[in-house]
Amino acid sequence: MKRRFLPAVLGMVLAMTHSLCQAAPMGFKDSWMMMGDFSSEFQELTFNQALTPRDALGLTALRLRPDGQQALENYELTYTRLLKRWNLPHAQANIWLFAGLGETSGGTLARARLTASPGLQVDYETTRIYGAFNARTYRGEDVNHSLVSARAGFSFYEVDYEQTQPWFILEARRMSFMSNDIEITPMLRLIHNRYFVEAGANMSGKPRLSFMYIF
Repeated sequence: MKRRFLPAVLGMVLAMTHSLCQAAPMGFKDSWMMMGDFSSEFQELTFNQALTPRDALGLTALRLRPDGQQALENYELTYTRLLKRWNLPHAQANIWLFAGLGETSGGTLARARLTASPGLQVDYETTRIYGAFNARTYRGEDVNHSLVSARAGFSFYEVDYEQTQPWFILEARRMSFMSNDIEITPMLRLIHNRYFVEAGANMSGKPRLSFMYIF
């Protein structure tokens, strides 16, 4: 009985770690993380390093380009903080805080502006279901923009630690600089060890690709 119980527990822990860590905006202590999110109107690239199990510093480049308008660009130094984590019997829930300080230019701005970007993320995940809410605001002289998104998804089946796990993710996102409309995007996510890749298209048929990799 013990010989069967221990491997089962270990397998469950590894599977949950495999799945849960991929939803986090930072990796394990001393690791580097690279994240990207790209579509025709939205491009974001982030690098950060986890200084502790709860704190990470990084750099982010963001570019928003509505159809027929000049692009808005933001470059900033970012800080990520794991404020609270609940390790439940078969799930995990987290509250993350974000802070950014940098420069925003383009769009309707006559010149570059110093901007700050506080935000938060609340997420919940098991090996089979996932949900998250993310909000971030950009504030500075003549700058008052926000990005808000909600996500829900499920995995198609359980996998071992070394296998790739497919997920279906549905996201609703509003970007105030773009419009007051809510963008709906279904995506397929593939997770394997230290990375995930997402691909999909919004309701207008515009493709989107996201990825994350932990070094």
